[in-house]
Amino acid sequence: MASPALSRVALRPSSLRPAAARPSQWARHWARHASSSPRGPRPTLGSFIRHTAFMVAGGAAGMYLYWRYALGGMPIYRPLIAPDSDTLAKAEIGYEKPRKKPSSKEEGRDQLSSQHLQVKKSWEHPGVYAWGSNAGGVVAPGSQETVIKTPRRIPYFDGQILRDLKVDRDSGAAVNEQGDLVQWGAAFSRDATTPEVTLKGKDITKLAVSRDRIIALASNGSVYSIPIAKSDQESGPKETRKSWFPLWTETSPTSYRSLKPENLGWGEKIVDIKSGLEHCLLLTSKGRVYSAVSSSEAFPSKGQLGIPGLTWNTRPAGPYDQPHEVAGLRGFNIKAIATGDFHSLALDCEGRLFSFGDNSFGQLGFEPEVGAFHVDTPSQLPINKLYSGTNLMPKVTSIAAGGLNSFFTVDATRVRGENPTEIAQLGRVSADTWACGEGIHGSLGTGKWTHVSALPTRIKALSELYEYDEATNRVVPIRLSRIAVGGTHACAVLDNFTHVDASGKMSVNDTNFGADLLLWGGNEHYQLGTGKRNNVSTPVYIAPLDEMPGDAEDRHRLQIAPRKTVRLGEDGKGRTASVEQRVECGRYVTAVYSGA
Repeated sequence: MASPALSRVALRPSSLRPAAARPSQWARHWARHASSSPRGPRPTLGSFIRHTAFMVAGGAAGMYLYWRYALGGMPIYRPLIAPDSDTLAKAEIGYEKPRKKPSSKEEGRDQLSSQHLQVKKSWEHPGVYAWGSNAGGVVAPGSQETVIKTPRRIPYFDGQILRDLKVDRDSGAAVNEQGDLVQWGAAFSRDATTPEVTLKGKDITKLAVSRDRIIALASNGSVYSIPIAKSDQESGPKETRKSWFPLWTETSPTSYRSLKPENLGWGEKIVDIKSGLEHCLLLTSKGRVYSAVSSSEAFPSKGQLGIPGLTWNTRPAGPYDQPHEVAGLRGFNIKAIATGDFHSLALDCEGRLFSFGDNSFGQLGFEPEVGAFHVDTPSQLPINKLYSGTNLMPKVTSIAAGGLNSFFTVDATRVRGENPTEIAQLGRVSADTWACGEGIHGSLGTGKWTHVSALPTRIKALSELYEYDEATNRVVPIRLSRIAVGGTHACAVLDNFTHVDASGKMSVNDTNFGADLLLWGGNEHYQLGTGKRNNVSTPVYIAPLDEMPGDAEDRHRLQIAPRKTVRLGEDGKGRTASVEQRVECGRYVTAVYSGA
């Protein structure tokens, strides 16, 4: 039964009730719902309040018991008891220890800048760092690990400066300071746990690697084709030459073939070499290009030689790997060459780019045609179409290729202006980087996962970069000094401003720093050096050498030390040498080495 007070309030007209005595809208709704229910008499407001209070109190008690016994909690409120004198005597007050002051300006620079420390270490400890697939024992010779996730030194090369280095999943090759060939890896010999010198006395300067052979260029322009496998080097035919002692002859301990282009002019010699899986290109000092077979396993059949109609059946008499001049490039002064697995690029001094070979993925720079995936004649890329309607005049400045991809850089100069802003920028140069080919692994660096390229795509992260030049007091474009391309990944070294002249006479804030390096593409074997396995479709930085992944976010990124003549060793009292750091990408492998 409802209480008398509630009954009296309920009998008063609502218009005469004071606001404080009126039930809330929710209570009136609950009362109407209860009165219309057939289950019993209409509940009163007092019973509702009592039931609600009981439920709240029960819930609070349950929560306290659960916290006290199930979770091992303690009472929230405790009496405040002052500690006794013994407790105060035992308490120890901790103070932050003062940081160690640098004993010299050089030590202060080390603490101030990781970039300075990277440059310093490259001079004190020259050598080779490698990471990625170790299935062939190239990245970590003698180790049973299948992958190396972050940069690791190869002990054999500690303290050495190399003329050149090429790394692949199963094969490694280098040229030491003496010009001798050094090899290692499972493709060379599964019994060899450390690198070995295989070809001496040729004064080799550059290397290129095919599927099963090494193409080596000597300082005098001679080109040698050497089998990768140690067993083939020992069992194959060997060259015999006259000794310095009369009537004596010498036989080379290593089997190799000489690639000798015909019709070289007076004083003309080979100055550069590049190789795909089955073919190689030779560039002469007069801007002519020769192509040759670089593998003993297959004859090139995808037009990558640039010789129309040349096949195994139509080859001329003589050695199967004899060089042939690429007639389609005759008359152009070629200054750079590049090769992918089955395609070729050539760049002349006027900035014209030519391509030929396999175009199944658009790696030649134009859309593949159904039924005509191979092009055996050099074709010039219409670079002007890429800048149509921009009032920019493009000129290709460098090229690179590898796997199923091609890259080229362009200097685009503003030559016309249609508004005040464009007119004010007349003559300004934009340095752009373009990519084409297969990008399903992110190896184009454009941020897209493209299987086939219809046309070259600009890499935004490597284009339209600028910095302030204090020497000329103006903003200048940042170009690329080099692009290294592997099977499914690539890296770029920026040609940004560097500083390596810090000395004891300068301020401690005057620190050395090198060139930025970025990587992108396939990462299935940790070849990007990020410590993770996911592919990356845009260029990224990685942590400095000798540091763990993640440090690049907290400290600094990896930089490449530019060329400098220094005294090697920690004490700076070693031999004097001109040295720089270089980067190399192979099939699932990346390396940074000290280059002569």
